[in-house]
Amino acid sequence: MNKFKKAAGIMDERFGHDTQLSVATINGSRPAVRTVNSYYEDGAFYTVTHAKSNKMRQIEANANAAVCGDWFTAHGTGENLGHVRSETNAEIMSKLRTVFAEWYGNGHVDESDPNTCVLCIRLTDGVLLDHGTRYDINFLTRQA
Repeated sequence: MNKFKKAAGIMDERFGHDTQLSVATINGSRPAVRTVNSYYEDGAFYTVTHAKSNKMRQIEANANAAVCGDWFTAHGTGENLGHVRSETNAEIMSKLRTVFAEWYGNGHVDESDPNTCVLCIRLTDGVLLDHGTRYDINFLTRQA
């Protein structure tokens, strides 16, 4: 198995479920970081958030983002995929509702609010550590 496939399998195992992830954005000239519930799939992290939140305003101004969690750090670009009930988000939202089922319906998320959106952070590069092995991953070329 090549190194990228091995790293991808570890990423799926570690982050392919409801995961706490630190997300850093740029606020003017200063970094801003917060923890979000996220789900990883095929080189991207997804979360449900509010379009008027600080992180989304910061991503709108500068799409560069960084993530960190469970022996993994990476750079990427953030994108507002739009309203959670948008037809274009039907497939990912089906997954997110299932993955986040433990807390999703507890009043924290208001799908009727047009500003409730899907944040996607598409990874560009990262470092994954697993049992003494370091994987320097290029998500764009799919190499490790």
